[in-house]
Amino acid sequence: MFTVGIITASDSGANGKRVDKSGQVIREIVESFGYKVVHYVLVPDEIPTLEKEMIYMADELKVNLILTTGGTGFSNRDVTPEATKRVITKEAIGISEAIRYYSLQITPRAMLSRGISGIRGETLIVNLPGSPKAVKEALDFILDSLHHGLEILLGKTSECASK
Repeated sequence: MFTVGIITASDSGANGKRVDKSGQVIREIVESFGYKVVHYVLVPDEIPTLEKEMIYMADELKVNLILTTGGTGFSNRDVTPEATKRVITKEAIGISEAIRYYSLQITPRAMLSRGISGIRGETLIVNLPGSPKAVKEALDFILDSLHHGLEILLGKTSECASK
């Protein structure tokens, strides 16, 4: 069983002006796959706060997977990718490319997503879109491959995905 941390980046959510539906969608989907959510947080769109939460989840809680939602668009306050870049040591570019590729089959606006993915220690971090619908679509598409990637990252498999 893999452990998961969820971060929702939303000024209005952090201020109590909006219910976090996207974070709940993430929780429901990963738990249905047998993953255990060990930490969930709703924070404002601020680089230091996002960075602090990612580092805490990866370094202190040692979660296997951090899924973020929100903050990946074009708004001046959308800073989740910038915070993620500060904490990862390796990019996992294919994950974010796959999300955008799949999402482009649904809406051309997917090209406006700036989400990234990467690794910090033994934690995979993936920026998901902000809307509940887009979160569900993205996770449904990538979760099986993420599972295999986590097995490789944690040394739980010796198989190569390209065999």
